Amino acid sequence: MKKRATLCLFIFFIAGIAAIPEGKMQASRLQSIAATEKPSIIKTPFGETDGQKVYQYTLKNSQGMLLKVISYGGRITDIITPDKNKVLGSVVLGFDSLQQYTENASMGASMGRFANRIAGKKFTLDGKEFNLTAIIHGGLLGFHKRIWNIQELPGAKQVALKLTYRSKDGEEGFPGNVTTTVTYTLTNNNEIKIDYTATTDKPTPINLTNHSYFNLSAGKDKTILNTDLTILSDQFLEAGDGLIPTGKFLPVKGSSFDFTVPQKIGSRINAIDDQLKLGNGYDHTFVLRNSTGRLALAATAWEPISGRVLQVYTTEPGVILYTSNNLSEKTIGRKQKPLAKYGAFCLETQHFPNSPNQPNFPNTILKPGDTYRSQTVFKFSVRK
Repeated sequence: MKKRATLCLFIFFIAGIAAIPEGKMQASRLQSIAATEKPSIIKTPFGETDGQKVYQYTLKNSQGMLLKVISYGGRITDIITPDKNKVLGSVVLGFDSLQQYTENASMGASMGRFANRIAGKKFTLDGKEFNLTAIIHGGLLGFHKRIWNIQELPGAKQVALKLTYRSKDGEEGFPGNVTTTVTYTLTNNNEIKIDYTATTDKPTPINLTNHSYFNLSAGKDKTILNTDLTILSDQFLEAGDGLIPTGKFLPVKGSSFDFTVPQKIGSRINAIDDQLKLGNGYDHTFVLRNSTGRLALAATAWEPISGRVLQVYTTEPGVILYTSNNLSEKTIGRKQKPLAKYGAFCLETQHFPNSPNQPNFPNTILKPGDTYRSQTVFKFSVRK
């Protein structure tokens, strides 16, 4: 009787395993393996530009999440996270080759010396006018087109990369020798922490951000129009010609810019709205409720197909929502897949555009002896 009972239990156990769907078995196995892995960093060649070698660094945490960064432009080239079924997928747009990144101004890049726009390519500081090489993102050869030095920072609970770039006095028209560091940290809690610091030997404007393009469906949905978004903001900056802020603060309540409660990004993107018409979609600065300079939640995005959730925390007073209005199928992305208009969203945490020319905006002038500090956190999770 004992032998027969044991045999019945064994058969029942085998039948139970067979009844588990293969996808769930694979996901469970991947989760079990990932949980035993130690955080790691792998460095690999990624090409050469202007006679300088470029490397890609792959950071992996104990959960199996991956963060990839290249030294060209200090760019995030990939973020791979699990969905609600524990299947890993890439949640940012990117390219396969260095050449494609050199031809794209912003994809995944560290933007500076001054992210976003400065009207007329000029500003006046201490009675002197400075003329820049471009209206946007720190000039024609801003931080996004420079080679950064990278130091690996291994650890048991997190792994990190410390990127350093020294911008010379007069570079792209800006005053002062500026030393900037951007530290990317991947934690075992599926967070990407981005810490910025900068010092200067002359007064100069500083405004730094990351320009990653998120699609939380990992490509299952070609656009982000069905992604739910919440932004902790009651005002946004009115945009004028060239999407440069006029200096006027507009209430979000009753407008297409009200994300105080979750709204699908595409629910009002084609509304009859002069501001949306200017940007061909969202390309506007939201004034965050938190203005203390301390880290606080700024926005939350949830993608229904994958169940992925992205929470964005920042010390900055503003976040720019950009809905990739200028992308098209003419641009070929990773794995030779064409990109699409509204194929991703950006949440660029930063001070306000054109601040050097708007005295009523929060100050962006860094002075000798002071240190610019800013932090942004991208936290990933899932919700079924």
